[in-house]
Amino acid sequence: MGRLPAQPVIHEVNTRVWLREVQRRTGRPVGLGGVPKAEWDRITPRGVDAVWLMGVWERSAVGRDIALRDPELRRSFTEALPDAGDDDITGSPYCVRSYTADETLGGPAGLASARAELAGRGVGLVLDYVPNHVAPDSPWLARHPGHFVQGSADDLRRDPAAYLAAEGRVFARGRDPFFPPWPDVVQLNAFRAGARQATAEVLARLGGMCDGVRCDMAMLLMNDVFGRTWGHRAGPPPDAEFWPTVLTAVRQQRPDLTFFAEAYWDLEWDLQQQGFDHCYDKRLYDRLLRERAASVLRHLQADLGYQRRLVRFLENHDEPRVASLLGPAEERAAAVAIATLPGATLWHEGQFDGRRTRLPVFLTRRPDEPPDTALRAFHEKLLAVVARSGMRTGHWELLSCEGWPDNPTHHDLLAWAWRGTAGTFLVVVNLSDHASQARVRLPWPDLGTAARRLTDLLEDTRYERPGSELAGPGLFVDLPPWHTHVLRIEPA
Repeated sequence: MGRLPAQPVIHEVNTRVWLREVQRRTGRPVGLGGVPKAEWDRITPRGVDAVWLMGVWERSAVGRDIALRDPELRRSFTEALPDAGDDDITGSPYCVRSYTADETLGGPAGLASARAELAGRGVGLVLDYVPNHVAPDSPWLARHPGHFVQGSADDLRRDPAAYLAAEGRVFARGRDPFFPPWPDVVQLNAFRAGARQATAEVLARLGGMCDGVRCDMAMLLMNDVFGRTWGHRAGPPPDAEFWPTVLTAVRQQRPDLTFFAEAYWDLEWDLQQQGFDHCYDKRLYDRLLRERAASVLRHLQADLGYQRRLVRFLENHDEPRVASLLGPAEERAAAVAIATLPGATLWHEGQFDGRRTRLPVFLTRRPDEPPDTALRAFHEKLLAVVARSGMRTGHWELLSCEGWPDNPTHHDLLAWAWRGTAGTFLVVVNLSDHASQARVRLPWPDLGTAARRLTDLLEDTRYERPGSELAGPGLFVDLPPWHTHVLRIEPA
């Protein structure tokens, strides 16, 4: 496949759950090397640039045993899947024993076959890397104990939830600074040169298997975050930051590899500066789902170069299913916004079908839910329309929606435009439960006075307006609750 597009559209797929359902549909065991072509087609609808196969690496048997014994985890499993049994639990995909494709999924040959199937469709492959920790049975503990944060026998006696004994030593369990330690992983030491070199070596090897890498909880390895989390346990911080050191080394061998950071705490800009191509935009997610249009508007006023390197999403495996949070009309409006903004976009398998159950990543089976065929058709049309139009290859500009003293509903509208060799496009989204009206002035004086045809690419409707109106007082928009316009503007 080679390098991913500058603003890729990514479809996240829970690999084990998907393969189990493919197996049920085909009636035979299926690894990544034996997936029917129709199943690959289904997860690569028009407009998808890359598939993120989440959870392909060899998982930890020790981590699975810990999960089976954890009453809170077991409770979460049965909440999502009431009849969940031990056979449905494989341990966490983020408790990695080895960065080798799991044999139960077809092993390295199966993963290579999957990448070839995707590449044949012009679609790239994204895989995970977990920089913060490894499984308790990782070979690294015996071979490279200096890569890890270590403790003492006193630490283990005092706080066994935060430390574990392995290979004749005491190691710290992995954690972030705001939550208790994770019971099934061992903490790498981001300040150690050996750990940094080993990370670069693994990432370079992964670069031969995929086109992009999603780095889990990437901000935990930043010098200031890591230092605050571990204090004297980490030792003195090095002069150089973790990610510039690692990514520079990897790109010397894999210059076309795209890196995505799972990022929170408003550290997206910092991680972009440290070398990541794209970072999660959790702030937009929160504002779209929980706040009003004015809050979203403020977020979209950020520097365009920064926005083009964000990952916009309404769902991923860590968040609740959006269909459980928003009504169908609200979800459609938010999806139009995500699909037509600058930046990478991330869509979660099952999101198109309106699935409502958030599945713990430990499980390989999910409950049956009737698919919302209309919602799937909408999403597939949305992605296809945006891709076919080429709008996101142009220049993006945020527009203002102007109202009247006796009608404040324009505050609930968002508008932006794209312009480039593919054409001129206007997007307007009503983020409210009432009809909203505004004038949207287009910023192009060369529209002239001649009539312009406005074609709504989602609704297949057409309007004609004089260019003097569009560039002068602005296009009058009257949108019902949660409705949108995705308009191509061209000479009548």
